[in-house]
Amino acid sequence: MKMKSIIIFFMAVISIAACTDLDLNPLSEGSSENWYSNQTEVEMAVNDLFRSVFWGEVSDEHTDNYTRRELTTPITAGTITSDWGAVNSYWSNIYKAVVRSNLVINNLPRVENDLPQVIVDKYAGNAYFSRASKYSTLISLFGDVIFFTEDLDLDEAFTMSRTDKNIVLQNIYDDYDTAIDKLPLSYGSSENKYATKGAAMAMKARIALYMSDWEVARDAAKACIDLGEYELYPDFATLFLAGTRNPNEVLFSIPRSRELGAVRSVRNFTSRLPGGWGGAEAPSWDLMSAFLCSDGLPIDESPLYNPREPFENRDPRLSATIVEFGTEHLGYIYQPHPDSLQVLNVNTGNLVTNNDTRSNAAFASFNGLLWNKGVDEEWLVNHQVDDDIIIMRYADVLLMYAEAKIELDEIDQSVLDAINQVRARAYGVDYTNTGDYPAVTTTSQSELRKIIRMERRMELAFENRRYMDIIRWRIAEQVLNTDIYGMLDVSDLKEKVIEPGLWFFPDIPSIDENGIPDLSPMYDAGLVRRLAQRRFDASRQYLWPLPTSDIMINENLVQNPGY
Repeated sequence: MKMKSIIIFFMAVISIAACTDLDLNPLSEGSSENWYSNQTEVEMAVNDLFRSVFWGEVSDEHTDNYTRRELTTPITAGTITSDWGAVNSYWSNIYKAVVRSNLVINNLPRVENDLPQVIVDKYAGNAYFSRASKYSTLISLFGDVIFFTEDLDLDEAFTMSRTDKNIVLQNIYDDYDTAIDKLPLSYGSSENKYATKGAAMAMKARIALYMSDWEVARDAAKACIDLGEYELYPDFATLFLAGTRNPNEVLFSIPRSRELGAVRSVRNFTSRLPGGWGGAEAPSWDLMSAFLCSDGLPIDESPLYNPREPFENRDPRLSATIVEFGTEHLGYIYQPHPDSLQVLNVNTGNLVTNNDTRSNAAFASFNGLLWNKGVDEEWLVNHQVDDDIIIMRYADVLLMYAEAKIELDEIDQSVLDAINQVRARAYGVDYTNTGDYPAVTTTSQSELRKIIRMERRMELAFENRRYMDIIRWRIAEQVLNTDIYGMLDVSDLKEKVIEPGLWFFPDIPSIDENGIPDLSPMYDAGLVRRLAQRRFDASRQYLWPLPTSDIMINENLVQNPGY
């Protein structure tokens, strides 16, 4: 039992394959020996590849986009170790998905002569897509990893060593190419929705971008664009609502369903007035400051920016991402101002006690901010929501294409068009109407590199893309060695900020070339409170550690440096 308690990766590897070796399953139950005998069993196995637990991504909570009152995470505190539960969970679940992908691929020959080729290709394509995607996550987080494509027995599982990530990367590309060849462009209305050609192209572009393989990223993203299957959803603000299902922008997602009990808890995000714990998990001031003004300039350069009214004259994605003060949110006017002791209940027309200000509720948002992206009244049903888990959408494909071309210094009109399509959508206009939004016109590589990084942050906030962006850009030691700030305690806030007329922001922070604001002068002046200190150790944290339990079991595994 002691051995079983410490096996993480290896039990994932043998969890299905060992059924044959150890004869644990009677013939009436599924095992790798008697399964995959007909279409129903194969389809069940393919469905299993798309469990939501296999597709978890590194949350924005581990970045400078996020604040959780006075708390940090092992990543943002610089205390990540090989015993951290998330390390074990990612490693174990990803390898479970790898094992199951291998089993589908290796057992399809049992039934391929009994099924139409189009069905066989669909199943195979999804298994190759799954395996490529899971190995992509592994090399992104851990670097060199254990790599296998065949079923393993116990002896093999306990002796494997790590494979160079570049070798794994080439196999990832090969798997995505196979998936692209076999997968359909789309699925019929009565079919289960799996991966498509476009999704495989886009995911190939993503891992190539993460590995700075710019030519592959460019070509894969361009191939996806050239399919002509996708377009930007016209309204950025409603794209992320649970009721907006499968628009043409979403290439790949994992569905949730309230009817099937597949929901996520959102009480930490919903505001306090309708019964949530609003502000327990909130956008950071860093993120709020990073959104450009409506003239396309950062807040420290634009004459349009007024720190007293921080939502005015800003990129529309700011108010779509973060709740604007004085606007309706979940049935109430949201106002964190300490003098706003009552606010309007929009549904009844009555004034009610304002529990979204810290004057009334000590645990209201510590920095005054709430997430707005994707939030609507559906979040109030038991403070749960069944929105799809969006893994890839077309806006990301356009930005990946533009970034790859910028890094290759192949700057042409297609680069500007890709960025401008994304930006113009935020303003609700056609990107060719360049006078109606701050269109990008520069062809400077350094300027465009700055622009694309700002654009990704504005477009993809709260979508769990920020962590891998700051890791692959190698700016995490800058981004995550900063402090998390919030409002002063109420009495000090009134004396030092409200009475001098400095609400909401006491000053204009400077913004660097990576879009990172410097909020420390406001702290040094005693105008804001430091909630927590982020810390990032660049000597080790660009990779995660392998789980301790696996290192203990297998003498051929070598830990990443610094752990």
